[in-house]
Amino acid sequence: MSTTDESTALVPNAARKAYDGQDPEASKNFHDTRDMSTEMHQTEGGFLKPLIFGGLDGILTSFAIVAGAAGGSMPIPVILVLGFSNIFADALAMGVGEFLSSKAENEWILSERKRENWEMENYPEGEIREMIDIYKERGMSHEDAVTVINTMAKYKDFFVDVMMAEELQLQVPEEDHKVESMKEGVAMFCAFASFGSLPLLGYVIIPTTFPSLPEEMLFTAACVVTGIVLFLMGSVKSIFSASNWFVCGMETFLLGGACATLAYTIGQFVDGLVSES
Repeated sequence: MSTTDESTALVPNAARKAYDGQDPEASKNFHDTRDMSTEMHQTEGGFLKPLIFGGLDGILTSFAIVAGAAGGSMPIPVILVLGFSNIFADALAMGVGEFLSSKAENEWILSERKRENWEMENYPEGEIREMIDIYKERGMSHEDAVTVINTMAKYKDFFVDVMMAEELQLQVPEEDHKVESMKEGVAMFCAFASFGSLPLLGYVIIPTTFPSLPEEMLFTAACVVTGIVLFLMGSVKSIFSASNWFVCGMETFLLGGACATLAYTIGQFVDGLVSES
């Protein structure tokens, strides 16, 4: 359910700064002064994957179309028709796919929880024994494992959720998981469509604003815009992880550049084959 980046996004900022600076005193101050009555989580983490993945996929898909079309010497109207139609069709497909996959995963997890709950009601001794074995494998003594598990087993709903996490490595979704899945799908669609439109906007705006510029400049402008956006997206992603912002930005920039280079090369190659025939 949660990726490493999403989990890191749940860490309060003060705790993250204390860790990054290896400052035990700052960590102690944070834990001693924080308000335990407030929820210590952020809702942004759940949308990190569809936003980052959708944005990157959108801009790379769009720029691959632009690069391939430029390598194949296609006219501007063809690039715009191919680009925008493909971007919005793919954005809808990605959004629907994100919603359906997230919904299906959550429904499967809830079905597993029902099974675990049924097993707990009908044969609690077996479930308790399984959990004791798991805790012993992780280094607990038999006596401590028995004490901990028997204490948790007094609270059935809580214990079933613990079994889901410890035994099956599954995080039980919230009751409104369908709404959250829908939000993730919308986030994926919006990120894919908005970022995917950026490399194409130059082909619309620049000829109108600077009609004297040659067509070759349009592809150059698309390259510059795409490169900047890729670097910025990678840098923003570092906020939710422990990685350096420049390293994340360059990693995303170089991977995107590799995709664009491949698309441009294939476009040139195919154009050459067609021209020869």
